Amino acid sequence: MKGRRSPKLTGTQAGIAGEYLVAAELSRRGYVASVTLRNTRGIDILASNRDATKSVGIQVKTCQGAKPVWVLKKKAEDDVAENLFYVFVCLPPQSTPSYHIVPRKIVARHVFNSHKQWLATPGKRGQPHRDNDMWRFRDPKNKFKDRWELLGLG
Repeated sequence: MKGRRSPKLTGTQAGIAGEYLVAAELSRRGYVASVTLRNTRGIDILASNRDATKSVGIQVKTCQGAKPVWVLKKKAEDDVAENLFYVFVCLPPQSTPSYHIVPRKIVARHVFNSHKQWLATPGKRGQPHRDNDMWRFRDPKNKFKDRWELLGLG
């Protein structure tokens, strides 16, 4: 209906939507993409080229809203294997999703450095920030937007 806003998805719904959107985009680009079962730690999608000579594991993180900011847990700092990637999906209201493809070792370095900087910066009222396990990833200059070639499947 014209003029009606889509309801905001729950976190689980957004996550599932992000996984299937990434799998669909990979398929559209000619790759083989398989969404894993929920019990596969750290890998939401297994993707390969058509002849299965190259493959990667993908962790999908989805945000809703206009600002592309994704929340990660501290363990993101430890995931640095060569063939593992994050695909960050942004689902802005009433707009096309965007995809940011980032190797895990870059994410690990980024979240560590940005969290360290956040801890060193005083809060709004000058108080020190308290350490926590929720870290953030941002791509403010869209350096990784639509960088599907980074997967190395071509």
